[in-house]
Amino acid sequence: MNILTIEREFGSGASNIAEKLAQQLGWKLWDRALTDEIAKLAHVDPKSVQRCDEHLDTMLYRLAQVFARGSYERALPITGPEAFDTDRMVAMVHQVIEQAAAKGNCVVVGRGAPWILRGRPGSFHVFIYAPREEKIKRVRALGKSEEEATEMVDTIDQERAAFIKRYYGKEWPTRALYDMMINSSLGEDLVIKTIIDAMHAKVPQPQGGAVR
Repeated sequence: MNILTIEREFGSGASNIAEKLAQQLGWKLWDRALTDEIAKLAHVDPKSVQRCDEHLDTMLYRLAQVFARGSYERALPITGPEAFDTDRMVAMVHQVIEQAAAKGNCVVVGRGAPWILRGRPGSFHVFIYAPREEKIKRVRALGKSEEEATEMVDTIDQERAAFIKRYYGKEWPTRALYDMMINSSLGEDLVIKTIIDAMHAKVPQPQGGAVR
């Protein structure tokens, strides 16, 4: 195993878990780094990537893009910040994740990585979830009000589900896709240990590529 993907519910604390896993394994973490790499490739501000990140473009935005290009230009390539949308981002996500997987020793968070890398040798896919009340509590700890935290917990995963449905044609989460689904309320340390132990148990460690 030298590729770990982490899919997650919003507010489950998976980003911290992924970061600690990458540190313990000594692997490259592709989370914020993935956003930055796409921004660099697209020559746009990272905020433009964040706007599209696991979200669908609104219908109004899509219509504006069509009219801005003109109907006769729809098949022509366009460049620049004004051209960056979710369709373009998804194509770049595939490119960056495939390159990261080819190098190995990486932890990739979200962005449909389990679908992009499904069936790839050496990959291990995890889904992290948590009770709704705990997710709201975590989001409130970031400085959000009860109302804001509740709204974010209730809607962001809906957007992620719509994103996966639109670009991969599947329901989110698809349980059969993951090697493990684990409740983060067990505690970060136990979750991390359980994931690493499961990675060891899935296959014998290959020479030169052992999970540390």
